[in-house]
Amino acid sequence: MAVLGGGIAGLAAAYTLARARQAGAPVEELLIEGRNRLGGVIRTERLEGFVIEAGPDSFLAEKPEAAALARELGLGDSLIGSNDGQRRTYILLGGRLVPLPDGLMFLVPTRLWPMITTPLLPLRSKLAMAAELFARQPSRTPNRDSDESVASFVRRHFGDAMLENVADPLLAGVYGGDSGALSVRSVLPRFWEMERKHGSLTRATLRAMRQRRKARTNSSGPIQPDSAGTGAAPPSALPLFMTLRDGLEQLAESLVQSLDKTRIHLGHGVAGIEAAPGGPGGPADRCSRRYAIFCEGGLAFDADAIILAMPTHECSRLLSPLHPTLGGLLGGIPYSSSMTVSLGYAEGTIEHLPPGFGYLVPRNENRRMLACTFVHRKFNHRAPEGKALLRCFLGGSRDPEALNLPDEEVVSLVRRELKEILSFSFEPLFCRIHRWPASMAQYPVGHAERLNRIQSLLGDLPGIHLAGNAYSGIGISDCIRTGRAAAQRAIGRVMDAE
Repeated sequence: MAVLGGGIAGLAAAYTLARARQAGAPVEELLIEGRNRLGGVIRTERLEGFVIEAGPDSFLAEKPEAAALARELGLGDSLIGSNDGQRRTYILLGGRLVPLPDGLMFLVPTRLWPMITTPLLPLRSKLAMAAELFARQPSRTPNRDSDESVASFVRRHFGDAMLENVADPLLAGVYGGDSGALSVRSVLPRFWEMERKHGSLTRATLRAMRQRRKARTNSSGPIQPDSAGTGAAPPSALPLFMTLRDGLEQLAESLVQSLDKTRIHLGHGVAGIEAAPGGPGGPADRCSRRYAIFCEGGLAFDADAIILAMPTHECSRLLSPLHPTLGGLLGGIPYSSSMTVSLGYAEGTIEHLPPGFGYLVPRNENRRMLACTFVHRKFNHRAPEGKALLRCFLGGSRDPEALNLPDEEVVSLVRRELKEILSFSFEPLFCRIHRWPASMAQYPVGHAERLNRIQSLLGDLPGIHLAGNAYSGIGISDCIRTGRAAAQRAIGRVMDAE
């Protein structure tokens, strides 16, 4: 069984196959990666006592797959949570930073007074929020189960200001995407389902919070009230984010260490896949080798199952000769690009930053920076005592050309915007720039229907499985989940044929 792609999804798949082989399953795993390193966009650098994440810096604690895998690998003691007692996020509005109101569950208000007093929303938006609480039936037409853009969904429920000042910058910070193109069904499935069941998102969210409080009270005694937005989390609740003390690359490194090095092939891009004797349309022996994998440089491998843990444009290139329709559907999934700029600062600079985790920038502020995280506050063990670490984000669907800027211009741009927004003009100790072209899958309107068609057509290529951030979630836990699930499906197919 071959895993193509050595990012976190591919590593999780290879690890699952290796564990099954060690337990006696009749599988032989193979991992092929075109680059000379494993881990994909997960990369950690250590510089002058700072821990710098080049790509993702954490995962959502409520999605259990990443933390569970870390514990399985013996990294449980290295897991740390975000400092939610200091959590506050700002929105740049009219050139000044305005905190997100406490009690805001992404875009759903759960506390009255912070929403009444916030300058982020005009009076008409606050009245729309009040009216939304009493909505009984979804306003989607003509088919209440159909898809629509996040922008349309938010605008229907809460108005333009909530979309422009809150939802759009939040999504740009997470997906690097455009709310007018992203699918609410695929990007915000929980809210999409809430509307289908309850009509009002506010009423559904408040009900879910009451149920969680009741469950926690029954299991662990009295707790403090929820603060679901920017304030502190309840003591008994999970942190919002989790990571590893020494950086997320530790997770990838531990996965690599658990694999048989003779089964890993780095620096061998896959040139093509062909149906081998016994492949699709061949004899019914489901244990026969079905595919031939040809790598650049002349290496070739046979496999009876292939897990494609690669960007979908690469999957499309490899599968189109075998199944043009499937290849076309995969190739139609768009991606955005991103760039992180990490700056370290000496002692005496922290007090010149506002409290909290950082800020987001709406499109209408006409800035090139999408967001800035105060990393030293978000997590412990990221900067030496008394020093500051900022991480700025550029690119996304809003500004793809930012990745083409020379390093000197990037540093100048970021420092200028930090000065203008934060009045923060200190000379950094260092600046590290990391570019990630076409790295973040986008889920446009109709994405769920596309996935259904892809899944159906995969039946024409038995033994081909897909994993990664292009299907059912873009986070680290989502990638681990899809990688391990693809491996389990491949193992199950072999076991069923025994």
